[in-house]
Amino acid sequence: MKVGVIVPQGWTGEYDGWEPAAAWKRTAEVARAAERIGFESIWLFDHFHTVPRPTDELTFESFTALSALAALTERVRIGHIVIRNGYRNPALTAKMASTLDVISGGRFELGIGAGWKRDEWLAYGYGFPATRERLAALGDGLEVISAMLAPGRTTHATYEGEHASVRDAINLPKGLQSPRIPIMVGGNGPEVTWRLAARYADELNVDGMSPAELREALPVIRSRCEEIGRDPEGLRVSLHVWWGDDAWRAPGQRRVDFLGEVAALGLSRIIGLLQATTDADDPLEELAVDARQAGVALDG
Repeated sequence: MKVGVIVPQGWTGEYDGWEPAAAWKRTAEVARAAERIGFESIWLFDHFHTVPRPTDELTFESFTALSALAALTERVRIGHIVIRNGYRNPALTAKMASTLDVISGGRFELGIGAGWKRDEWLAYGYGFPATRERLAALGDGLEVISAMLAPGRTTHATYEGEHASVRDAINLPKGLQSPRIPIMVGGNGPEVTWRLAARYADELNVDGMSPAELREALPVIRSRCEEIGRDPEGLRVSLHVWWGDDAWRAPGQRRVDFLGEVAALGLSRIIGLLQATTDADDPLEELAVDARQAGVALDG
């Protein structure tokens, strides 16, 4: 199992009262520290307003910030956990992803989901469609993105859907990775989201599940692959652990046990934010120690 670090960007209130320039400097420092210490990947959230309630505190936009972090690092994988399909035209998302993959030297992973944070959808003028409609739009978005990122230099993407379409769209460059930029679908919905992941994704990222919940979920995820004739071994499963989870944020034996238990389930990655990294690199160092004690190699 690999270990990924979400870099502070303000969404959880960790930059409350900070000046923007100082906050960005710290974001960059944490990204470079995560790479230096040996973590496999760095990630950003895709949100505009703070959580749980919108407050007048800074939150850096994810694509522009991640592009800058790509230029400031050399080894770590980079990605979003996860972008909201409805915030950007999916063809534009594919174009941005392709460019970011080149900027990063082939290190980008495209994480995407249906989205849920109603206040920012409404505040930024997207409306807030019903869950069924957001999921249907995600399906169309994944069709477009898959067509745009498909292998082959001269492929022109065409897809007609209810929520998204492209007509003879050219996407060059397509990034550096072969056969394509990895796609990670994020979400906990077994009926729709997991089926979309089985059909389109290289990885499914589940959100905030306990080891017990993961044990129950993994057979269902396998079945979503099997029902379309896909080898379940071809769909990686990873976990986003919430920053407030005591089993994650506090160094020591409890975290060692938690990491070992998750790793034993066969997950490909665990990804989380340590809010304390806004003030020091020590929390990253401590996480690395705990991971190694749990038998987890940071970069897999």
